[in-house]
Amino acid sequence: MKPLQLKNKKRLRRKQSIRARLRRDTTLPRLSVNRTLKHFSAQIIDDATGNTLCSVTSTGKAAGDQLGGKTKTERAKLLGSELGSKAKEKGIEKVAFDRGASTYHGRVKAFADAAREAGLKF
Repeated sequence: MKPLQLKNKKRLRRKQSIRARLRRDTTLPRLSVNRTLKHFSAQIIDDATGNTLCSVTSTGKAAGDQLGGKTKTERAKLLGSELGSKAKEKGIEKVAFDRGASTYHGRVKAFADAAREAGLKF
């Protein structure tokens, strides 16, 4: 198997393993995080109905003005606090954190800390 295919296969296995554990252990809405080399996005999903309750992304028009000239970690912090405030408006206080295949480090950790400061519990 080619190295890139092997890397993607391992990444998919990690992602599915984490998601299966979350679905088995909790009925809370899931805070799913997606990190790419340039951008960051997150959404709170109700798995029972399959609906997205609220979301933020670094490519969105609303956040575009605030994110200009900042580092990727600072952008993740701003998005975390924005998602926390959106969730509070919708009455969501507790979520299950789904980091996907990403490690809990760097931008993912900065996002999670900012969301906790904004009032989300996970």
